[in-house]
Amino acid sequence: MPLRDPRWVVTAAAAVVFVLLAATLAPVWDGTAEVSDVPHYDNLGSRVQLGAVPYRDVAFEYPPGALPAIVVPAYLSHTLEGYAQVFAAGMVLCGVAAIVFAAISLAELGAGVGRTAAALSVPALSPVLLGPLLLTRFDLLPAALAVGALAAVLAGRDRLGGGTLGLGVAVKLWPALLLPLFLVWWRRRRDWRFALAALAICFGVAAAIVLVPWIALAPAELVESLWRQGARPLQIESLGAAVLLAFHHAFGMPLGWASSSGSQNLTGAVAVVAAAVTSLAQLAVLGWLWWRFARGPFEGERLVRYAAATVVAFVALGKVLSPQFLIWLLPLVPLVAGVRGVAAGLLLACACFLTRGWFPGEYWALVKQFDATASWLVLARDATLLALLAVVAWPTTAKERGPARSPTRVPLPDRT
Repeated sequence: MPLRDPRWVVTAAAAVVFVLLAATLAPVWDGTAEVSDVPHYDNLGSRVQLGAVPYRDVAFEYPPGALPAIVVPAYLSHTLEGYAQVFAAGMVLCGVAAIVFAAISLAELGAGVGRTAAALSVPALSPVLLGPLLLTRFDLLPAALAVGALAAVLAGRDRLGGGTLGLGVAVKLWPALLLPLFLVWWRRRRDWRFALAALAICFGVAAAIVLVPWIALAPAELVESLWRQGARPLQIESLGAAVLLAFHHAFGMPLGWASSSGSQNLTGAVAVVAAAVTSLAQLAVLGWLWWRFARGPFEGERLVRYAAATVVAFVALGKVLSPQFLIWLLPLVPLVAGVRGVAAGLLLACACFLTRGWFPGEYWALVKQFDATASWLVLARDATLLALLAVVAWPTTAKERGPARSPTRVPLPDRT
């Protein structure tokens, strides 16, 4: 995109709006945000600053790539308020980066000024959509890296895209969901040898951050930390839990809850069954999406749509659905083209506003008393995410439903 392109003006305006709105979130900057992860991050960072080794001496539930975002603010401040300010400033930079990468993706797709403005309005307005939640978790960092990897791949810089995605995986594992799509894209662009080389770069970057330093220092603790993420129980805001809460209020189904794995979860046999059912549905839908993408034409619009659909499916159908997971969708979903993209953006905004209906103010009422209003809001939000998944993923044309076709354009050269 040339520097004088008017789409850069739109991008700059979106970034400015994002920064100004972020600056209005007073509880973020004075360290008083409710149900915030910042005090936990501050504690972890302070202990590392004093010489503790993550995983070995400090229970660290995140992948090693998250350490800079959590630890560096502790070196730059000595109070919780100061830590909160430095951490939030870092997340604002990540949000700006996500907007820029989304704009580059749109330019590679040939989007005009109007589509670019509409798409970037969603991440630009995200401080309003999600409130303090946006800057009190580090999820803007992997979200920016995921859309950055997508932008690089669309621009023909596949090795850079693979490395950026590997960095995102090292920060928070979910960007690995895009790997099957990228692998198909790389194979279509060149051949399997090229695809495997790009995949090796992705794995190499992730391994350099995860395996080399931390397995050498604390292998058992690191493996246990990653295992805990996969073995988490049914989180109270997930789709399965929302259905059980609805049964609780409509038919008196008894439910219990407990805190574990860094979240509040429903307990009992029925919760275990609901977690298993939703997890199986999640795997089935993800497999279907990857298979559909592999069978269809080689088009950038399909790549961004299936990337968005894949992450939406993972979020909507998972047994864990923390509010910050919506942050992952902010730069990806608006990239979808046409009426489908407009509908998707509106549904995403609706899901964000519904989340604010109980989080953070009524979160503990939801957990401890299974508050009826909050419970129905959770179900409405999760149903909205299912609708978003249907809008983004469902094949609506013969071209989408048909068998694999030859590329509709000449593949871009690798410009890495």
